[in-house]
Amino acid sequence: MTSIPRRQVPLATVAPAGSALLALGFRPFYLLASLFAAVSIGLWALQFSGLLPFAYLQGPLWHAHEMLFGFALAVVVGFLFTAGRNWTNQPTPTGPLLAALALLWLAGRVLVLTPFGWAAACANTAFPLAAAVSLGVPFVRAGNRRNYFFIALLVLLAGATAAVHLAQLRVLELPAWAGIQLALDVLLFIVSVMAGRVIPMFTNNGVPGAQARREPVVEKAALGAVLALLVADALRLPANVIGVVCAVAAIAHLARWLLWTPWTTRRVPLVWVLHAAYAWIPLHLLLRALAAWGWVAPSIATHALTAGAIGGLVIGMMTRTARGHTARPVRADARDVACYVLVLLAGVVRVAVPLLWPERMMAAILASATLWSAGFGLYAVCYWPVLTRPRLDGKPG
Repeated sequence: MTSIPRRQVPLATVAPAGSALLALGFRPFYLLASLFAAVSIGLWALQFSGLLPFAYLQGPLWHAHEMLFGFALAVVVGFLFTAGRNWTNQPTPTGPLLAALALLWLAGRVLVLTPFGWAAACANTAFPLAAAVSLGVPFVRAGNRRNYFFIALLVLLAGATAAVHLAQLRVLELPAWAGIQLALDVLLFIVSVMAGRVIPMFTNNGVPGAQARREPVVEKAALGAVLALLVADALRLPANVIGVVCAVAAIAHLARWLLWTPWTTRRVPLVWVLHAAYAWIPLHLLLRALAAWGWVAPSIATHALTAGAIGGLVIGMMTRTARGHTARPVRADARDVACYVLVLLAGVVRVAVPLLWPERMMAAILASATLWSAGFGLYAVCYWPVLTRPRLDGKPG
């Protein structure tokens, strides 16, 4: 092995012996994230409505924290570990190391429910830092500088969750929601980058004649506007400034989406789900501008991003990745389409009903949570055997 250059180590030599669940990063993290999404949102909706006889989470702050640093971060890490291996031709965590990272994530979810605030802070901060190191090693070995920024973003997420915990522990004189907003902006940037890389490609590969394209000026404007928003939020600039940045970003992302010809994808569910989910990003930015100017409630804009964009992109990518990396047909079946419809409808109900009929908010929350939990619960049930069994072609991963 020492005579083989690091860049050329065959991936088969690093495939783990043992459970297929630990063969590649998407397997445990997609399964954990889907189960957590189904259970956590269901419990929170029941608690928020007063139907749960005990407190699952200590208020909306921790609901937001768990959706960002529990659900969304698990999917991001699973995806990056899987894509990182392809980008670098280097091994990413498998076997015992992958199991340890999954257990660290799980520890964070459990400790948040306990009185052990410092232990929860340590576990939740350690997880994105450990993921950053685990991703950084193959990136550096391969000299994959194009993707170094993902390491920095994971470190930023570690800082964001630390800020939430330390503010709640009264160590930092900082609003705990500042950490949540930073995480929202970082995740918006991550999904914007990844969507720009895969959606036009998947569209052209899956829809003959679609002619989806990327324009450099639009790409720079869309991603640059999100970075500007992240900086503006970090500096806590005036609401009017935030509103202008969001409005500009909304226009850029709408133009970007239209260049990807979403209207051509209606017959290909594995592609249209990604377009439908991405459409929530310019809508989120528009709603956030309106919220900054005092015209709509901020939570409506937030859920357009989380329940709409992130939820839809996650369910679309989790089905595609699981199929492609287990040597199954990269084609959505009826159960996949049911997952897409349930999760996307959850976003519509959670945003549209409170926006148009504020007096129906509680009913909207319960209905949206039911749809969301059903969508991700169905994914967990259907993909459990896919994620826990070896690839159909016998290859590692």
